[in-house]
Amino acid sequence: MPIVQSIVRSTMVRLLSGHVPLYIVNEYPKSGGTWVGLMLAEALNIPFPRNCMPKLEPSIMHGHFLNPFGMKNVLCVWRDGRDVMVSWYYHCLFVNEHSNAFLVELTRRDICFEDYDDILGNLPQFIDYVFQQQKSPSFSWVDFVCMWHNRNGVVNVHYEDLKAEAGKELQRIAYELSGNEFTLEKSREIAEVFSFEKIAGRQCGEEKKNGFMRKGIVGDWKNHFSKESRQLFDSYAGDELIKLGYEVNHDWVE
Repeated sequence: MPIVQSIVRSTMVRLLSGHVPLYIVNEYPKSGGTWVGLMLAEALNIPFPRNCMPKLEPSIMHGHFLNPFGMKNVLCVWRDGRDVMVSWYYHCLFVNEHSNAFLVELTRRDICFEDYDDILGNLPQFIDYVFQQQKSPSFSWVDFVCMWHNRNGVVNVHYEDLKAEAGKELQRIAYELSGNEFTLEKSREIAEVFSFEKIAGRQCGEEKKNGFMRKGIVGDWKNHFSKESRQLFDSYAGDELIKLGYEVNHDWVE
């Protein structure tokens, strides 16, 4: 994103979100925020400006914000951090259609693998990198959870609940954010328009490694986490998995 555009967006989000109004979809990367933003924009009949200069009008603003200063009308999108790691691996190491080439170049410069397709073998080193060294974003999934979990005045939605019943969740979050009410039937129609199958053009579970919408399923981490990856992720973020309700204890590691 060009620097001027980034500054304008940040300024609007911090100073104007409660006045215009702007509805902020905030997430740790690869948690489903773009999908949610598309559905909300349709539901509220407002623009969702991406990769362009936003206008001073009611709209959806999507981003990865750690500092909550000045932000109003915030929706946090949550996803199992283990699934986030898998999706983030592919986004950081494989060029896709969403202008991530610079991120891939940066990440591959920092962390080199003989075979980037070998996620099972590479994931432990990648997890270490994400929690200890990564530059963009400059904060970890744990940092994001600690800052935003149970924050007053914030609407929350889980990726997993959206996958189970997108229409129902869309109806709820649109009302909680804006006060706008519409029928569950309309909400489900919107969810269908922006389903993985319609947008990606393939069934959930059909993987495209270099696609921004890669696989579209819940629990894919189980296919890629070795015991070493499980132990490592738990050491960094096991408590946060429990805090968000994805596990009840640390026994999942075994």
